[in-house]
Amino acid sequence: MQNRFYTAFDVETYDGNRKADYRSLFQIDRDRIIHAHAFRKLQSKTQVFLSGEYDFYRTRLTHSMEVAQIGRSICHYLRSRGGPLKEGFFIDGELVEAICLAHDLGHPPFGHSGERTLQELMIPWGGFEGNAQTLRLLTGTLYQNETTVHGMQPTRALLDGVLKYKKLFREFPQPPRNHFLYDPQAAERAFVFGTAKIPRGLHAGEKLNGFKSVECQIMDWADDAAYSLNDIVDGVKAGFLTEDRIERWAAGQPVGAPQQQLLDVLFDAIRGDRLESVFAQKIGAFISACRLRERDNFMAAQTNRYRYDLVVSAEAQVEAMFFKQMANDIIFESPQLQQIEHKARRVLFDLWASCWHNYVEKGPRVINILPARVGRLIDAAPTPAGKARQICDFLSGLTDGMIVHTYRRLFDPQFGSIRDL
Repeated sequence: MQNRFYTAFDVETYDGNRKADYRSLFQIDRDRIIHAHAFRKLQSKTQVFLSGEYDFYRTRLTHSMEVAQIGRSICHYLRSRGGPLKEGFFIDGELVEAICLAHDLGHPPFGHSGERTLQELMIPWGGFEGNAQTLRLLTGTLYQNETTVHGMQPTRALLDGVLKYKKLFREFPQPPRNHFLYDPQAAERAFVFGTAKIPRGLHAGEKLNGFKSVECQIMDWADDAAYSLNDIVDGVKAGFLTEDRIERWAAGQPVGAPQQQLLDVLFDAIRGDRLESVFAQKIGAFISACRLRERDNFMAAQTNRYRYDLVVSAEAQVEAMFFKQMANDIIFESPQLQQIEHKARRVLFDLWASCWHNYVEKGPRVINILPARVGRLIDAAPTPAGKARQICDFLSGLTDGMIVHTYRRLFDPQFGSIRDL
């Protein structure tokens, strides 16, 4: 039976026509993401702890898989509740799975530290943002060989579902630190909305960034659910979160009765060595905290994806925020994670300077330090901003191991024998 929730508008593909085969167009979206090189690279990109440092915690790849499972389960749960969803009219779980699998494709090595550093480097050239970089991959650079570079021709529903942010870099009064699209991505944003014009009022402040399809909202909550809980599990296992540290942190927080109850459950789980099972149950509670609410906006008549909002219970949101704050204050601000921040800055700044010196500054090429394909892309870019974007694409696409290896080849005198190449 055809799913009437989606229309021809939702399955139209970007930059060319694509036909369904034995799979739906949303299944093709998902399959192309899973088999993409950029997706495999996520296994060696930092989620919280440096990739390869331990063998039990999440990488960007395992995190994306967990987000996909939660997102798909939210779709099943919402459908099981009945109205407004029903047989032949429901949110496609495979579409949401594809969106969740794709949501971190654009994130650079060294996790959030790498993202902040690339943003600092790219401010004069239009900024760097992980979500915008994901969009760039899907529409333009996911597939690369020696002669061609192109995207995966995603459906409108997939592209829109990935777009957590829709405001362009130039539309902010001051250069933003995050939460924006690159200015040339105005074309992709226009495709997402079709012929509809964005109301002027949505451009105020962060309103446009908050205007999301229901599938994007599901992905966003699944992402919050995954890392707010799983960062705590990984932090305890890695020894960053101990009872003493948590108690000292809680002493400086406005802890009310709901937060104290969360602390009690957390301590009991740690003492009883039941942390993973207890927090797995919390994932289920976060899924069942969801419901749909009808809404009205300038896109609601065009697509059902904008006829509904995802509503998450206040209790679940309080819990997610509490654990996110705990992880940020105790784990991300720890000396160990700050050392990764320092390393990210040193590695990325030095590599950027070498690339810029050898490929952008006036005069003959000094040496070829990048793959020939990347060098040709930089040379072909007609403006300094375009050349900067190509360098940024290369650096952000490296894994943690690849970027350290590249750095050592260029700057470590003891590294570079034939075995190290």
